[in-house]
Amino acid sequence: MTFPDLGKMKEMMSQAREMQAQMEQKLASTVVEAESGGGMVAVRMNGKKEVLRLKIEPTALGSSTGDIELLEDLIVAAINAAGRRADEAMKSSVAGMMSGLNLPGIE
Repeated sequence: MTFPDLGKMKEMMSQAREMQAQMEQKLASTVVEAESGGGMVAVRMNGKKEVLRLKIEPTALGSSTGDIELLEDLIVAAINAAGRRADEAMKSSVAGMMSGLNLPGIE
């Protein structure tokens, strides 16, 4: 490996670290929302898949044990849907960042 190659490698590593820092910032600032049960349960999540808010409509609360199990299922469904939306948002962001690098095979 020659010195110019080493310089290029260092530059690429520096760019990779910068991209990683940008991705971390983007993950924290990306916010998605999802709901289940026709809006009875709503979840707000960031790109790091941290739940920022969980909202449960009062009508979702019932008096029987079956209602609690249903509510638990609705919460899980809303969280999973928000996670999928976070993944989609991040894939889109990564694709946009990668296209700016002009790497072969990536458009």
